[in-house]
Amino acid sequence: MSAVHTFITRLRVWGQALWPVPQPVNARERARVALGAVLGLLLAGGLSQAVMPLGVPWLVAPLGASAVLVFGVPASPLAQPWAVVGGNSVSALVGLACMHALPGPAPVVAAVAVALAISAMFGLRCLHPPGGAAALLMVLTGAHDWHLALAPVALNSVLLVAAGMVYNPLTGRRYPHGQQPASAAVSAASAGAQVAPPRFSDADLDAVLARYNQVLDVPRDDLARLLHEAEMVSYRRRMGSLRCQDVMSQPVITVEFGTPLAEAWGLLQQHRIKALPVVDRVQRIVGIVTRADFLRAAESARHEGLGQRLQQLLKPDPASHSSKPEVVGQIMTRQVRVASAERALAELVPLFSATGHHHIPIVGEQARLVGILTQSDLVKALGTHGS
Repeated sequence: MSAVHTFITRLRVWGQALWPVPQPVNARERARVALGAVLGLLLAGGLSQAVMPLGVPWLVAPLGASAVLVFGVPASPLAQPWAVVGGNSVSALVGLACMHALPGPAPVVAAVAVALAISAMFGLRCLHPPGGAAALLMVLTGAHDWHLALAPVALNSVLLVAAGMVYNPLTGRRYPHGQQPASAAVSAASAGAQVAPPRFSDADLDAVLARYNQVLDVPRDDLARLLHEAEMVSYRRRMGSLRCQDVMSQPVITVEFGTPLAEAWGLLQQHRIKALPVVDRVQRIVGIVTRADFLRAAESARHEGLGQRLQQLLKPDPASHSSKPEVVGQIMTRQVRVASAERALAELVPLFSATGHHHIPIVGEQARLVGILTQSDLVKALGTHGS
């Protein structure tokens, strides 16, 4: 009885593996894809029929599959303009070449034509699944006219791509979907939204893709973005509704532009902190001074040993015009990343983990400093609220 039960269980699992999961798209997206296919094939078929002579096919069957890709998955590398036009046209040429050059049974010629078409598409960077059908079509119809690769195959493909280049952007889908490095895509997004890059590098992603060693039907930049967004969703789930103001440190030890270096260094030492926000008289951030800023400024002092150089930097110069920095404003970092007190804490986790930030000033109304978020604050929040 147990053996029968095991067999049935395995059979059920095997059967479930054959049934694909639902596509996570709503009815609006499905309608968008279907309408795009209608318009694209109408354009390709209508214009081709108008210019093709009588008795010559004006629309090839593989174009139906191409329409699914162009309008259904316009971000796919397999659906890009060169993939569609080159894949279909080159494959049709391969099929015609096999009809001219290969004697033998039709099934053999058909199989070889498809295999050679796949190899050609890989080599020319135009892998397109319907291309295999284009090569097969030439063999099954016994075609020998080389012009068929140009018209209707190439003509149909160009017109379908043209329709996709108009329809997809009008309906909110980028097409062509240019392939750009993940870092460039993330940087472009980060510029406006202050989103940190993912914790993996381009080299990390390339190494994983190399080990995967399969054709991926997702553009590389989209893959990196999806992984980054999944990471952010994970952070939000673990940290719930925490805001920066819930975990930030306050009150904040601050200095002003004209604070003497010795006084600022003393505050860093006394409170055992690594950074001091530099504020104006109404508590708006004008910069930040860190231990690293002091060390960089001390490097220019003409003394041997870091300790001596630092002492020389902190020592006030009695002359009316000093050649070395005397106040915080002369060594501070002016470009400061800040965050709103209402900002979700999860959004700042990648900044600490990926970009090396140790402290982020938190601002409230009218951009005035209200607290500072440190790595210690973040670790404490993760330990208390993470799961």
